[in-house]
Amino acid sequence: QVQLVESGGGVVQTGGSLTLACTSYGTRFAEHAMTWYRQYATSRPMVARIAAAGNPTYAEAVEGRFTLSRDNAKSTTYLRMDNLKPEDSGLYFCNVQLTDTDYWGQGTQVIVSS
Repeated sequence: QVQLVESGGGVVQTGGSLTLACTSYGTRFAEHAMTWYRQYATSRPMVARIAAAGNPTYAEAVEGRFTLSRDNAKSTTYLRMDNLKPEDSGLYFCNVQLTDTDYWGQGTQVIVSS
């Protein structure tokens, strides 16, 4: 059974840093791209994605501030978030797509205070 577990959220001041983690269970982790999303009221846009080969891509709003990496030995991705802004606040989810089925974690909350 596939399960994704996020952690690392919290409250931080503007300009601060957080590192989110997403651990995957029940998948051949090294074979799959992993993606982070942020939940808004009516949408869930992509924040960052890392291919199986390890090449990350980022949404324009976080480019240069966020760094996504993966540790295949631990089946975990890490989203390092620096220079955080209030608009980065939200519920962050990680995702893996397996044979056209999307799997999501429970999310981890990030609050950036001004």
